[in-house]
Amino acid sequence: MAAPMLRWGCRGRRWALACVDGGSCHRRGAPTGSTSNRIRGQSSVAQQPLHTAQKPRKGEHKWAAVVGLEIHAQISSNSKLFSGSQVRFSAPPNSLVSFFDASLPGTLPVLNRRCVEAAVMTGLALNCHINKKSLFDRKHYFYADLPAGYQITQHRLPIAVNGSLTYGISAGKECGQVIPKMVRVKQIQLEQDSGKSLHDDLRSQTLIDLNRAGVGLLEVVLEPDLSCGEEAATAVRELQLILQALGTSQANMAEGQLRVDANISVHHPGEPLGVRTEVKNLNSIRFLAKAIDYEIQRQISELENGGEILNETRSFHEKLGCTVSMRDKEAKQDYRFMPEPNLPPLLLYDATSLPTGADPQQVINIDQIRETLPELPSVTRERLVQQYGMLPEHSFTLLNEVGLLEFFQNVMKETRAEPKKVTSWVLNIFLGYLKQENLAVSESPVTPSALAELLDLLDSRTISSSAAKQVFEELWKREGKTPGQIVSEKQLELMQDRGALEQFCYSVMKDHPQVVMDVKKGNPRAINKLIGLVRKATLNRADPAVIKEILEKQLSS
Repeated sequence: MAAPMLRWGCRGRRWALACVDGGSCHRRGAPTGSTSNRIRGQSSVAQQPLHTAQKPRKGEHKWAAVVGLEIHAQISSNSKLFSGSQVRFSAPPNSLVSFFDASLPGTLPVLNRRCVEAAVMTGLALNCHINKKSLFDRKHYFYADLPAGYQITQHRLPIAVNGSLTYGISAGKECGQVIPKMVRVKQIQLEQDSGKSLHDDLRSQTLIDLNRAGVGLLEVVLEPDLSCGEEAATAVRELQLILQALGTSQANMAEGQLRVDANISVHHPGEPLGVRTEVKNLNSIRFLAKAIDYEIQRQISELENGGEILNETRSFHEKLGCTVSMRDKEAKQDYRFMPEPNLPPLLLYDATSLPTGADPQQVINIDQIRETLPELPSVTRERLVQQYGMLPEHSFTLLNEVGLLEFFQNVMKETRAEPKKVTSWVLNIFLGYLKQENLAVSESPVTPSALAELLDLLDSRTISSSAAKQVFEELWKREGKTPGQIVSEKQLELMQDRGALEQFCYSVMKDHPQVVMDVKKGNPRAINKLIGLVRKATLNRADPAVIKEILEKQLSS
């Protein structure tokens, strides 16, 4: 059968899923979307026992947790997976809906080339085998925000299988090491998103917005190789960085562009796996880790108290910090999968199988996409370690904070300071101020140019370290002054008059004879006290190294 016709859909600048209720995306029926609290059969939060996250209790070493993830990433494309409708965040309700999206009779799907290329690129980045032939299927379920009554997905033969995702877990602040770990990628498949249901409890009505219906999704299924919330959160963050580096998804969890379902069970090592529960619609890295750790503790507590674990779907209540039951899964839902009759098999090619004279606009070449892969986060981290001599954990921090790597590199371009000093200032001083005020890098009042100028002043010994921190604090006040202007106004320059500095040292020694005697008796701390007294006398405008040199010379004379 011939390859299906492909439609161009270039990547847009900014678009995302519409979200309600403080950023939580609502979705019904399909396991690939978000579900609100009003699903039929769901218990209310008030009826649930309040559990809080707990530290591991005595005896819990005999339990082993197993965690698998299903991650749904919205593809960066100007148009939807099977229609020409635009994809735009926060558009007026039902303003981006084609006849096909509304499932009007007689409408047919036309596959978006951009979405297929994004799936292939993501599969290659995750070391997957790309199937040259993949199939589309209909997954039937009924809900109001799915007009057709089915979702087009890839159940039988997905586009990519058998990959791996490598991520790093911190071994602790004391040892400062990053332990590499790997989770297997079972498959990557293309599928449609559903619409969005907005529930108005005051009016007892539900409104449907189909702007999101038909938006292209990548479902990345990870094997159950994870064992705790930290591992799951770190793996998802690494996948998020990869998707953003590839440009296949903006993966903004706050806007619903990356959503995670977690399957969790506990068992005794050496025994069969326990009954699993599914926690759906986790839309932040922090809540993902909390939900998984809570659910592991809940299951252990339940089993140790003689209870049993139900095969059910749960959601994470962000305010209470616990999972709550939504619906049971004992009666397995029959999705009545069937081949999608309106879409032929999706055929891909490589350099060896590409038909002679094939139209490049109508075929997708796997090898050609492989050649366009950008630098992936793991490679970027290795480059940072080699190029700047930084510790591996510092490279992880630079990449994990949005925009921080670009900020660091811009500072490096404009300063003469050593990379080690720049790294220290960016990760400790700059990032510390950002976190203290809960700001993003893009919201920082200190620009890379300003920090570079400040570090140059410090590197040339124009100012001391303490003065540099004082200048940075002034820069943070958004008064529009340059580091040089601040140094001049506040007279923070280091003393360049050695004669005057020698006089300060002589006066301090004369006024503190007991400290001088302690130094001569061999007390190593006494010299530091003298240095501090001289710095205080000079209003911190003297270089400690120069002070020490002068003091040692005067003490030995």
